Amino acid sequence: MNKVLIVDDDREIVDLLSIYCKNEGYDPIKAYDGVDAFRKLEENADIQLIILDVMMPKKDGISVVKELREQNNPIPILMLSAKSTDMDKIQGLTTGADDYVSKPFNPLEVMARIKSLLRRTNMQADASEVDAIEIGPLIIKKDSHEVKTLNGKSIQLTALEFGILHLLASHPNRVFSADEIFERVWQQESIVSAKTVMVHVSHLRDKIEEATGGEKVIQTVWGVGYKIGE
Repeated sequence: MNKVLIVDDDREIVDLLSIYCKNEGYDPIKAYDGVDAFRKLEENADIQLIILDVMMPKKDGISVVKELREQNNPIPILMLSAKSTDMDKIQGLTTGADDYVSKPFNPLEVMARIKSLLRRTNMQADASEVDAIEIGPLIIKKDSHEVKTLNGKSIQLTALEFGILHLLASHPNRVFSADEIFERVWQQESIVSAKTVMVHVSHLRDKIEEATGGEKVIQTVWGVGYKIGE
């Protein structure tokens, strides 16, 4: 049974999402602030996804995401926030969150996002392919979810960042639109603006360029989408 950590200082929201998680066959773990979230993660090493509010006492959601990603923890994170402006969403996604839902939300939408994130993560974990893709300065291993430079430096990516990179690298020179990337990597119909994909691609580029000394691996085809050349 998939364990889902629900973190929000609003206990009614935690209780509501717990009920929906149980109805979907998930095992909900409750926490009410960022400090409590890390305590529950230590107590439950098999938690597979986090639903995380942004505004909380003691340690806010953005700080939690930053700390987890600094620890190279790739656990999928779905952020919740009463803030709904594009800049707020971009901040959450750039920090390392995998998806974002604004309050007030429809619990069924939250469940759909959870299913998509877990399905993609499980598919990556169960992948049986052993062949690595070598493209440009990178070696990409789908079976172990590893990305390294040719000189052996590891690049730590979130599940979504890895999905985007693997998609583009698997089809060199093919241009994918933002909608295509969203539908293939998020595994649901494109229901958000292209800015969501843009933010993840930007973050992915930053990590690759930092590891490779500035090499431009992902190319933008203006007005069309993104590609990786051979």
